[in-house]
Amino acid sequence: MNGKKRGTKEWAKHSVNFCTGCSNNCWYCYARDMAVRFGRLEPEQWPEEHIREKDVNKRHKRYDGRVMIPSSHDITPNNLGAGIQVIGNLLDAGNELLIVSKPRIQCIGVLCHRFISARDNILFRFTIGAMDDEVLSFWEPGAPTFAERLSALRLAHHLGFGTSVSIEPMLDIERVGELVASLEDFVNDSIWIGKMNHTRRNARMLDDETRKAFADIEARQCDDRVIEVYQQFKDHPKIKWKEGIKKIVGIEQAPEDGMDV
Repeated sequence: MNGKKRGTKEWAKHSVNFCTGCSNNCWYCYARDMAVRFGRLEPEQWPEEHIREKDVNKRHKRYDGRVMIPSSHDITPNNLGAGIQVIGNLLDAGNELLIVSKPRIQCIGVLCHRFISARDNILFRFTIGAMDDEVLSFWEPGAPTFAERLSALRLAHHLGFGTSVSIEPMLDIERVGELVASLEDFVNDSIWIGKMNHTRRNARMLDDETRKAFADIEARQCDDRVIEVYQQFKDHPKIKWKEGIKKIVGIEQAPEDGMDV
């Protein structure tokens, strides 16, 4: 396939979603921005999760490549039952899954025990962009604490699932080294590092304080600082780089969707 491999296409050839809205309510969320920008809902409506029964009940085929679930929302206590049904349908069809989440220990515990017999076909990728709960609660006001996400990662790892982490976006670039050190023992696949994208566009619909925070993130993830992070981890066997960093440091992108490299 031709073209740049961005976003979900860096990780999987296919993506499946079953919910509109996300209680994490992350300020930098691409799906939130798109829904508001195209008039599908108002910003204050995004945290209200609406399960799409049609997508929950859909029968899936065996796809030609890894399937990412979800990509435009999270798996939360509000939609866990629906998520179990969709994941089960995908696994029953013989699919290889990448389950992506800002993980809640309640949800990950249920998923692990429900699908432990299929763990060879599941890779968890947990988004953990910072260690500081003050930073996390500002950018991701409805998402779990660092301690809860780390506990979920440790649980999945202990139970023998494939485990990986996404440090995208880097919410505290000065402490990325410390963050990697706290996670790497519980990761048996990869740790992805990436920039925050679309900072100026996302900031337009927010208040002055949040716009200033976006500007600060943009300044702190300047090319020179990104190159420093790259130099720190370029030889680390578990580290992989998202498209925005690859472009800065001169790494070629994967030639096909979902190659996860």
